Amino acid sequence: MDEGFPIRYVDPVFRPPSEADSLILPVTDGCSWNHCSFCEMYTAPQKKFRARDEGETLDAIRRCGERFGEGVRRVFLADGDALVLPTRRLLAVLEAIRRELPAVHRVSSYCLPRNLRRKSVAELGELAAAGLSMAYVGAESGDDEVLSRVRKGETFASTAEALDKLAQAGIRRSVMILNGLGGRTLSAQHARNSARLANATQPEFLATLVVTLPPDAARLREGFPDWVACDDDGLFAEMEALLEGLELKRTVFRSDHVSNRLVLKGTLGAEKPRLLDQVRAARAAPAAAHLRPRWTRGL
Repeated sequence: MDEGFPIRYVDPVFRPPSEADSLILPVTDGCSWNHCSFCEMYTAPQKKFRARDEGETLDAIRRCGERFGEGVRRVFLADGDALVLPTRRLLAVLEAIRRELPAVHRVSSYCLPRNLRRKSVAELGELAAAGLSMAYVGAESGDDEVLSRVRKGETFASTAEALDKLAQAGIRRSVMILNGLGGRTLSAQHARNSARLANATQPEFLATLVVTLPPDAARLREGFPDWVACDDDGLFAEMEALLEGLELKRTVFRSDHVSNRLVLKGTLGAEKPRLLDQVRAARAAPAAAHLRPRWTRGL
């Protein structure tokens, strides 16, 4: 990395696929929860959770303004759960972005539902007014048994409450569900209750990724010893069940992450029949379904 770059990064750095063109601005390192047994993102020693020094963050924003000026249009607040920071700290960051990077029109962040338990709708409204426009919420599942077994530290109710708070504050929500997280055993209820969560909260964006684990899945099996990965047809069957259960009014749906063999894109509910037809066709004739080759997924 350029030693003169205005921001100090701690590798590896993660961001949602849709933030590929954003300036990644770490305000924390790591994840404040970091117990999810399916997630290896923040397990490296250097990714131990800590809040960045406020002075360092504000200085990085100032130097980005000097170096990039109006070339920065979008900012993603990293790492795993920037919204764990106190509202005052977040407001200072957002105000600095507005001042030093005046062309920025979108600021987003990952968000754990637990981050919002101590934040009121009024506080979130302040953040929205200061420029926070989207939160990526890793719901993973709407099924309480699945969430418990993978040590997510959340429930259907806690996730729904967080999503409702964000909506009331005017912050758009991009919700992520992990296809295959319940394994073969809990696949049906995982799909059914994940659809129920989305229906209850009506997020602006909904995405599915396929759960990807190390070969032995040792951490996951500590709390989920009977977990068995779904094969392709099992994943497609789960996706079919999810789509069948979804009753969304106007949600952009994406299942196009590198982990997904079957790429799906559409708006729900308008395009639900087309998406269901696509999944059913892939189940009936996988060879003709233009599935993403396994080797291209880098997994």
